[in-house]
Amino acid sequence: MGKSLGALSFVLMLALLTGCGTGFAPVTDQSLSARGASSAQTSSRPAPLANPGSYTVKQGDTLYSISWRYGLDYREVARWNSIDQRFRIYPGQVLKLTNTGSSTAQVATSTPSRQAAAVASAPARPAAQTSTGAASPPPASTQQTPSQASPPPQASMPQASASTAASNASAATSTAGGIRWQWPATGNIIRRFSDREGGNKGVDIDGKMGDPIIAAADGRVVYAGSGLLGYGNLVIINHNQQFLSAYAHNSRILVSENDTVKAGSKIAEMGNSGTDRVQLHFEIRRDGKPVDPLTYLPRR
Repeated sequence: MGKSLGALSFVLMLALLTGCGTGFAPVTDQSLSARGASSAQTSSRPAPLANPGSYTVKQGDTLYSISWRYGLDYREVARWNSIDQRFRIYPGQVLKLTNTGSSTAQVATSTPSRQAAAVASAPARPAAQTSTGAASPPPASTQQTPSQASPPPQASMPQASASTAASNASAATSTAGGIRWQWPATGNIIRRFSDREGGNKGVDIDGKMGDPIIAAADGRVVYAGSGLLGYGNLVIINHNQQFLSAYAHNSRILVSENDTVKAGSKIAEMGNSGTDRVQLHFEIRRDGKPVDPLTYLPRR
């Protein structure tokens, strides 16, 4: 009996020593600092890209999304390329992204003709886009101005309960830049604006999957899609030609390009498309340049 116990003890000790021979047991760092660093890396959006000088329009592009990508004022891009205030562009069109003095935009294909007529018409309202199966972005060149004879289609209205909840929660407003602003979501700020190179060019607001995202001010939807790297499902609203606002990482987009929206109307639902956590990334750009949203939004 004593020999058996001794042998068993030896075997157990040998197994313990063998397990320790590999060094430390594999663990995962779940500290707040580690999780914060990971989130900062995966949730950061790229700063405006270096200007390549020219850009060939692809299906799904808009003048606004191209200008946003390179941190440019869309009005300047339109002027450099002799684009009228309908802001229509066409797949295959080569846009100048700098002022070279010449005002003729090139088209890679022959005269747009039938193709232009097809993509210049207002797009049909797409199905609500989701983070797992986003609808394909709208065709290039669907931009129109509110001054056109035919008014743009109206934004679909959300259910009264969701709209009322979002409106009541974000009802406080402040006027800045000639625009009455309000918060686009009710959560806490988890990341602030930074004008440093590579810094966050907006504010990140936490929340739950499906929380309402509302328009921060009156305006017109000029982009609704998922074609900008790092933003997931994205909505861009033009407020007064000088100011644009953007709402990123949505799980669903509830508006279409050319929809007119009122401040407080529900335009999307919060999600985690293009990032690692549920959040809203909100940006304001003035003349194409990122500005700190907290200088425009009301205190809370």
